Amino acid sequence: MTNPAGPGASTAPGGTPPFGTSQRIRNRAIWAVAFFAAAVPPALVGMGVASARGEEVAVGMPIAFALWALGAVAALAAAFPTLRHWDGLSTQTRLLGALPMLTVSLFLTAALIGILLA
Repeated sequence: MTNPAGPGASTAPGGTPPFGTSQRIRNRAIWAVAFFAAAVPPALVGMGVASARGEEVAVGMPIAFALWALGAVAALAAAFPTLRHWDGLSTQTRLLGALPMLTVSLFLTAALIGILLA
């Protein structure tokens, strides 16, 4: 018997997500927050020595951007399955999966508005 929903669809009854989805969402969200938090000290160092000259200045900001980019990838990896299986997840898992990406988009929006108004 074939799956009526398609070859790659979940056959779990009642719209529940596949086994382990909640754990994967939690792990990815935790990694996203860890990468975002790890990006803060190099960003502060990069901004603090911005008036200095030399090659030492060029170290902090690229590290901060790399850690932030890894956090954004992890946040997206948590957000997509969260949105895909929204109805089958617990409230705690929904919030944990969606908040890293929502937080990043809030800060990016605030930064863009600040740039436009300045």
